[in-house]
Amino acid sequence: MIKSQIKIHEILTSILGSKNVYFQPPSSVRMKYPAIRYSLKKIDKRYANNLPYCKRDCYEVIYIDTNPDSDVLDKISNLPMCEYDRHYVSGNLNHYVFTLFI
Repeated sequence: MIKSQIKIHEILTSILGSKNVYFQPPSSVRMKYPAIRYSLKKIDKRYANNLPYCKRDCYEVIYIDTNPDSDVLDKISNLPMCEYDRHYVSGNLNHYVFTLFI
């Protein structure tokens, strides 16, 4: 695990209040809900003189729950450098997608 992944895993586990936090789970893993699934989306770099001087990891965080009005949504959206992206329903589960920079 990279340093930012460990940090984000601890934060999301604390917010959810359970261990149902998954990093890029393979299709063979059966998730328990409510859950948070996250994955590395991109690495954001800033350059000066053609050299990187600042790097931030960007994660896609998806909160999945049957409850469309959970307080977990507020907790995730209140994280620093976190943006709400979209919502969709799949398999009678609500999926709330966020982008989080660490």
